[in-house]
Amino acid sequence: MRVAYLGPAGTFSEDAVRSSGFGGVGYEPVPCDTILEAIDSIGQGRADRAMVPIENSIEGSVRGTMDGLIACADSVRIIGEYVHEVRSALIAAHPIPLDRITVVISHPQPLAQCARFLREELPDAELRVADSTSSAVRQVSLGGDGLAALGPATAASIYGCAVMREGIEDEPGNLTRFVWLAPAGAESPDPTAGFPLPGGSSEAGWKTTVVFSELGEDHPGALVEALLEFSRRQINLVRIESRPQRRKLGRYLFFIDVEGRDTDPAVAEALAGLRLKAGSVRVLGSYPEASVSPSA
Repeated sequence: MRVAYLGPAGTFSEDAVRSSGFGGVGYEPVPCDTILEAIDSIGQGRADRAMVPIENSIEGSVRGTMDGLIACADSVRIIGEYVHEVRSALIAAHPIPLDRITVVISHPQPLAQCARFLREELPDAELRVADSTSSAVRQVSLGGDGLAALGPATAASIYGCAVMREGIEDEPGNLTRFVWLAPAGAESPDPTAGFPLPGGSSEAGWKTTVVFSELGEDHPGALVEALLEFSRRQINLVRIESRPQRRKLGRYLFFIDVEGRDTDPAVAEALAGLRLKAGSVRVLGSYPEASVSPSA
């Protein structure tokens, strides 16, 4: 099975794929340069599954994943989730004093998750953004003195670098929720047969992810009216996020996660009610809730 994720080798996404259990199952890795490319690889037939980060316990939603799911909604579906503990390390080409570090490079998520460490320990360092933590470490391995990266400790060994400090995230228990993606035609997991990808639990509850547009003409209480379709049926809403439609200022798409499967009578009725009010409604997937990573 071909599994796509944000690469190259040495990213937190690669760590998550391995810790989920795929490392012992056997798979063909398909590292991608961007999250969008990883998502699109499913629709293009370059991968059978993809794992992408969607939410972090410190920094919140991963906007690149949300936008990618919108762009590729017709070709992919979420079939599972996996929660992985992320431990960031400060990495340099070789051991150097912290006061000699002038530039820190990383993906935007680790830079935000380690903001307090950077502010207190490296207040004068310039922060630079890279496409991935792995590419940041690779840049450091090729650069001169004064460069450092934030990334997983495994990336340091891959590129022959030194770990200067580990566990520098702002809060302990820094968890990232990843979602498993499959082609749009893939069958929903059968809870009686067990989750077809590592990291899920057939004994856990189910979750459904939906994205919908605003409800026609804007008016007071429009969003509340939409969400009442779920609350009046005693369906718990566990997450809501908004993203701009990119067509007109002030127009939004809403992502929601609700408890239950889209084929459950109450959930199906709520979705039918939502379709009568919203401009568009797409079910991105129904899947078993994740068990937490053993290291978390």
